[in-house]
Amino acid sequence: MERRMRPLVVSVLVAALPLLSAPATKAEVPVDLELVLAVDVSGSVDEEEAKLQRSGYIDALLNPKVIGAIRSGPLGRIAVAYMEWAGDHYQRVTVGWTLLDGPAAAQSFVGSLEEAPLRTAQWTSISAAIDRATTLFDGNGFEGTRRVIDVSGDGVNNRGRAVQDARDAALAAGITINGLPILNDRPNPWGGPTTPNLDLYYRDNVIGGPGAFLVPAVSFESFADAILSKLLLEIAGIGTGTVYAGR
Repeated sequence: MERRMRPLVVSVLVAALPLLSAPATKAEVPVDLELVLAVDVSGSVDEEEAKLQRSGYIDALLNPKVIGAIRSGPLGRIAVAYMEWAGDHYQRVTVGWTLLDGPAAAQSFVGSLEEAPLRTAQWTSISAAIDRATTLFDGNGFEGTRRVIDVSGDGVNNRGRAVQDARDAALAAGITINGLPILNDRPNPWGGPTTPNLDLYYRDNVIGGPGAFLVPAVSFESFADAILSKLLLEIAGIGTGTVYAGR
């Protein structure tokens, strides 16, 4: 009898091997917000302006008001990724998805951002930035009540597919896009003119989704104040004051 049972036992063990060897599915961490900060580092942004942008994000993420806003959410935590972009060939995740739930986590995120080298590339593809940012939400380890792409930049889409098509694809995936257009009156590095009415361009072509809004920065020097206001509104999930409603 014992000998007859052995083949059966072996068969059961062999059948169970795939289940035993399969990796356990890691549960996604629930958060109030999944946020991709998509930052323009195209050729129209010189080294000084790039530094002003990054320092603006650093100061805002460490601001006690932002920390307080994060903690005041139902879950008291958000997930953030920082991506720099230029033409349709350049989208670089500078700091990957990070859970922010207090000053220590914010300082760690900022530390990684401070250590990353500043780079720029040619052309401006808002559409490619949105497309790339949209893919970052898949399998990121978090499950947010809201998913938002925050696009900041100082020019219009001049490479890649139509920005409206990228926007609409992101909206179809349940993602909201907010904007921070930089209304810069300085000539770009090669002496070309700046884009007039960039805030209206962002309003009509870039932002969209439930509660979408934009906060214009009137210059790179005022960028820090604009991003602080925008982050507070994004974390709270509201858009008021000097913002434009999205589609």
